[in-house]
Amino acid sequence: VQLQASGGGLVQFGGRVTLSCAASGRTFSGYGMGWFRQAPGKEREFVSFISYSGSTYYADSVKGRFTGSRDNAKNMAYLQMNTLKPEDTAVYSCAVDRRLGRTYVTINPNDYDYWGQGTLVTVSS
Repeated sequence: VQLQASGGGLVQFGGRVTLSCAASGRTFSGYGMGWFRQAPGKEREFVSFISYSGSTYYADSVKGRFTGSRDNAKNMAYLQMNTLKPEDTAVYSCAVDRRLGRTYVTINPNDYDYWGQGTLVTVSS
């Protein structure tokens, strides 16, 4: 089972980027998907969660700017990031919820399995 996040890069202040998370090895259609980020020298923090049914939840710091989505047929999840700020600079990782069919958000990284290799987003000021 593998997850791979991609789509990061250097973005200007106020710009946008869409991250992708490709899952392989099994289907995750019944599981929520989470996005987390870790900035240099900081703890990993929750960014977004999308339930198996498509309900979305966001950290207050990104609410209104980021949008999560998923395509179960393709075993993919996405994070569209708009109006980017320098403080959004971090390595972004996707992960699969441990619990089948969870409908409420969990921001605890320990509730996730199958962490993918992250992708770096750098926002220039």
